[in-house]
Amino acid sequence: MQPQLNNSKKVRVLSLFLPEIKELIASKNFADLKDILRTINSIDMAEEWRLLSPQERIIIFKLLGPKKAVEVFEDLRFEDQSYLLNNLNNEEVSSLLNDMAPDERTKLFKDLPAKVMKKFLNLLKSEEAYNVKTLLKYKEGTAGSIMTTDVIEIKKDMTARKALMTMQENLTMGHAKDIYSAYVTDDKHVLIGAVSLQVLLKAPQDMLVKDIMTGAQNIRIPVDMDKTEVAKHFSRYDLLDAPVVDPDGVLLGVITIDDIVELMERQATSEMYEVGKMSPREGEIISYKTANVAELIKRRAGWLIALLIFDFLTGTVLKNFEATLSNVIALTFFIPMLLDTGGNAGAQTSITIIRGLATGDVTLKNVWKVIKLEMLTALAMAFIVGVVALGRAFMLQRDFYLAFVVGLTMFSIVMLAIITGISLPLLSKKVGLDPAVLAGPITTSIVDVGGLIIYFKIAQLFIPALKF
Repeated sequence: MQPQLNNSKKVRVLSLFLPEIKELIASKNFADLKDILRTINSIDMAEEWRLLSPQERIIIFKLLGPKKAVEVFEDLRFEDQSYLLNNLNNEEVSSLLNDMAPDERTKLFKDLPAKVMKKFLNLLKSEEAYNVKTLLKYKEGTAGSIMTTDVIEIKKDMTARKALMTMQENLTMGHAKDIYSAYVTDDKHVLIGAVSLQVLLKAPQDMLVKDIMTGAQNIRIPVDMDKTEVAKHFSRYDLLDAPVVDPDGVLLGVITIDDIVELMERQATSEMYEVGKMSPREGEIISYKTANVAELIKRRAGWLIALLIFDFLTGTVLKNFEATLSNVIALTFFIPMLLDTGGNAGAQTSITIIRGLATGDVTLKNVWKVIKLEMLTALAMAFIVGVVALGRAFMLQRDFYLAFVVGLTMFSIVMLAIITGISLPLLSKKVGLDPAVLAGPITTSIVDVGGLIIYFKIAQLFIPALKF
C-alpha cells in the first residue's frame, strides 16, 4: 500500500520509507515504488543506501530515472558503485558512465583495477573516454585532478544573445551542469576573459562580449596548482568557479565551488582525524550509519599502537629513576599534573600553527615573526603556570625544595611543549609532509618522555635527599 505523503512537508529520508519500500518490492508493486522514490532526495538516498539489501539496491537503482540514477550513483561510496557496475548490464553501465560529470567519472576510474577500467573505458563514447584518459594523467592533488572538462567557451565578438544561446545549447546537450560563467577564448582556445551568467542576463542583447567581459588573469588556475592552494584561491577572490589553464594559457577545464566545498570539508575532516590520532583516509567521514567495528579498528589502531610503542620510553625513564622515586615518593604526586599541562600547551600551539599553515597565515616569509611571537608567549605562559604549580606543590607538601622543583619543571615542560608545537609542524611542512599527521600525534609523546627526564634531573639537583 502506498504511504500517504503530506505535500506541504515532504519527508525525504530513505529510512522513514524503508518498511513501505520493502513491502512494495516484495509485492512487485513497482509503480507505487517509483512514486515514493521520486520524493526522496538523491543525497539522502545515497547516504542511507546500505540500509537496503544488495538485491533491493539493484531493483531500486533500475527504477530511478536516468538523471536521478546518476545523481545517486555519484554520491555513493566506491564499494557501492562497484557493486552496481558489476550487476548492471553493459547498456545500463554505458548510459550511466556517459552521463556522469567528468570529474566524478574520473574519480571513480582512479580507484578501479586496471582490467576493470579498460572494460569500462570501452563502454564510453570516444569523447568521454578521451576526457577520462586526459584527466587521469594529471597528478593527484592538483587542480587538473579535480577539474571538469565541461566548460563553456565563447568568443569576444559574440553578442550577449549569442553567448546565452551557446550556454543554453550546452545545457540542452547535458554539458556544464553547474554554470556560473562562460569563458572567452581565442581561436587557439587561449583564455582571454570571463563573463558571469548574471552579467550576460543583465546586458543588452546586442552588446558584444568583449565590452562586458572581465580579465581572467587573477582568477585563472594553473593546472598543476596544489588543491589546497586552489581552495585558498577561491576564498581569496570569493569565486563560484575558476578556469584551469595549461602553461600556455590554453583553457583546459573549470573548477566549481561545489568541488571546493567538498575539498575543504574533506581537508577539515582529515585534519580533525589526524589531530585525534586516527587514519584520515583523505577525509573520508566516519558515519555511524554505515560504520562497523572492523572499519573503526582500522582507522584507529595504527596510530594508537605506534604511539604506544613510542610511549614505552616513559616506562623506561621511570625505571631508570626508580631510586629517585623511592627516596622522595611525593614526586609521583605531581607527574600527571606536569605532563597533562605540557601536553595541553603543546596541543594549543601545534593546532594554531597547523591552522595557520593551512590558511596561509603562516608562510616562509613571516615564519620568524611567528616563532618570535610564540616564544615570547611561551615564556610568559611558562612563568605563569610555573608559579601556580609551585604554589600548589607547597600547599600540598609544605616543602620548599619540592615545590621549587615542581614549579621549575612546569616552566621547563611548558617551554619544551610549545617549542615542539612550533617546530614539528614547520619541519613537517618544510619536508613536504602533512603537519597534522606528524605534529598532532607526536607532540604529546615527546612532552611525556622529555618531561619526565627534565623532572627527575631537576629533582636530583635541588632536593637535598637526592644529592649524592
